[in-house]
Parts: sequence; structure tokens; C-alpha cells
Amino acid sequence: MKIFASLLLLASTLVAQQPAVVRSPEIHPDRRVTFRLNAPKATEVVLAGEFMRNPQPLAKDERGVWSVTIGPLEPEIYHYNFTVDGLRIVDPGNPDLKTGSTASTLQSSLEVRGDAPAFYDGQPVPHGEIRTHWYESKATKTLRRVTVYVPPGYDAATTTPYPVLYLLHGANADENAWHRLGRANHIMDNLLAAGKTRPFLIVMPFAYGIHPGTPSGPGEAMAAFGRDLTEDLIPFIAARYRTLGDRDHRAFMGLSMGGGIALNLGLNKFLDHFAYIGGFSSGLGRADALPQTYAGVATDPAAVNRKLRLLWIGCGRDDSAFAGSKALSDFLTASKIEHTFRETDGAHTWIVWRKYLHEVAPQLFR
Repeated sequence: MKIFASLLLLASTLVAQQPAVVRSPEIHPDRRVTFRLNAPKATEVVLAGEFMRNPQPLAKDERGVWSVTIGPLEPEIYHYNFTVDGLRIVDPGNPDLKTGSTASTLQSSLEVRGDAPAFYDGQPVPHGEIRTHWYESKATKTLRRVTVYVPPGYDAATTTPYPVLYLLHGANADENAWHRLGRANHIMDNLLAAGKTRPFLIVMPFAYGIHPGTPSGPGEAMAAFGRDLTEDLIPFIAARYRTLGDRDHRAFMGLSMGGGIALNLGLNKFLDHFAYIGGFSSGLGRADALPQTYAGVATDPAAVNRKLRLLWIGCGRDDSAFAGSKALSDFLTASKIEHTFRETDGAHTWIVWRKYLHEVAPQLFR
């Protein structure tokens, strides 16, 4: 009995020494959200997220728990961080994380649900599959991974070939970003169930030709990815899936860094491979350099217009990439190259990019 009593005393002492358990984030019925952090020795805690324009300080109570309540928030998926005495951290009370290919991507994820399902929510409709493959890239001399969205009914339609969208992530992300953060599979499932788009494969590769952090010359990483795409990845997909191999049934799009790659390589080098090209909040470099970068497509705009079924450029007005996207659109207009420029609300976030995929997908392969 004495041993048992001693164990109970030890257990109660250990529990007493544990930090206070706090709930964070707590979503209230009116869609206000309370964030909390147990940090009794901290002198300052600040919250920053996609749901606010400016960071907001938290207040500390007598237990050493910091908190702040914001909102109400619109139904959406948001990313956020705490900064504790100058150190940026994720919310330790929240297991939902945004991850990628570099540490700078790491953020906590907050999903605020509305009264009805969102266009990116999983719904009771036929579902496609996310499949992962490894392939040998001779162009980059590496083993690379690719993620593929296969629409519902693909396996049953044993003789039907499918169009393909090659869809790129942005900087610091990876080949999982478009389905984990962009909900591309749910977006497509819902569109297909509503009869708003035709079924097609979505191929989501690792869009770095040279791994991030590895020194490389200007344009070297993009060129390496372009070789991998055309020499290794497209043949790999064609060998494993029933695809329509002509350019009229192939699209090339991406967001941020991936949008810059899709527009640059798509327009300057790969017009014979893709009839649909697009960029979401694209990383295009200096706006004043774009006429030189895209000078080649301006030499024969009639030929470009004959080849392209869709050239789509979108960007939010609060995005630092907006000036470049607008400048490219102005250059294309002046060069008489037909395209769509979609100017919307929003910043450089998945909130915008999910909407763009939802808008663009029905325009492909019509």
C-alpha cells in the first residue's frame, strides 16, 4: 500500500508540473475564433494569419496563458502563426499543419466551416483517387515523386483515354500541395458530379528542377524542370495511364513559382506540347523585363492564337505578384495575343488559388 501511495503522490506531482492544457483554436458558434498559447515566461505573443491584415498581440492572464479572440471570420481555410518574443512558431494546440519542401512553409491551419458545404469540401458524390508514383528522371538525374488525381470511373472505363492537366505548386511547396492544401481532388469531384467539367487527369509533379537551397544559375532550375517534364514525366504518365497524347488534350498551369514556370515555358518553348496554359498569382520577375522575356511569342501572334485554346492569367489585387501579372496581360494585349486576365480580390494565398482552379477547370478540354 505504501508503494502504491508513493506512486500516486509521484503521479500527482508530475501532473501538477505539466503546463496548463489550453484549447486553440476554439471556433465559436458565431465564427469568432479564440487563439491561446501557454507561455508564462514570454513577454510578447503576436498572432499573424491570412484572416487579418496586420498582426495582433495576445493578452496574458494570471496563469500565463495568452489569448485573443478575432472575427467573425468568413468560412474558409486559413493559415497562421504565433510569434513569441521574436520567434515564429506554429500553434502547439493545433495538429493541423501546412507543410511543404522547406521549413518556411510550416504554418498552422484553421478551417472555419459555413452553414453549407464549400466548393472544396468533400461531399457525398463519386470520388476520384490520389495516386503517388516514383519515377527515374534522366533529365535531373534524380528519383522524383509525382501525385496524380484520377477521376471517378477511370478504372471502369477501360478503353477511354483522358486529357491531362499538368498542375504545378509554388515555391517552398511540393507535389502534395495541390491536393492537401488546394483540395484539387474535392474540387474536381464536385464539379464532375454537377456536370460542370469533363473528366481529366491532374498530374502534380515536384516543380523544382533543382532542389530548393541548391545553388544554381539564372533559369537553370526552370530549364531542368522543363527537360524533366517533356523528356521523362509526360512519357512516364503516358505509359501508365490512358491519356490523349495530342496537345489539344494537354494543359499546363501553376501557381506562384509554378505559374511563372507554366507561362514562361508554356509560351516560349512548349506551345507544341500544350494548348491550354495558365498562371495563378504567377512569379514572373520584374514587370519591366517581361516584354523581353516574352518577345518571341509577340513575333507571330496569329500563330500563337491558332495554337492556344486557352491562355488564362489570374491574380488578386492585394498580391505582390499583381503588378507582374497585369504587366504581362498588358503586353499580351498590345501584342494581339488572345488571353483572359482575371483580376480578383485576395492576396498570395490558397484562398485565391482554390477559387481559380474551380473557375478554370470547366474551361479545359471543351
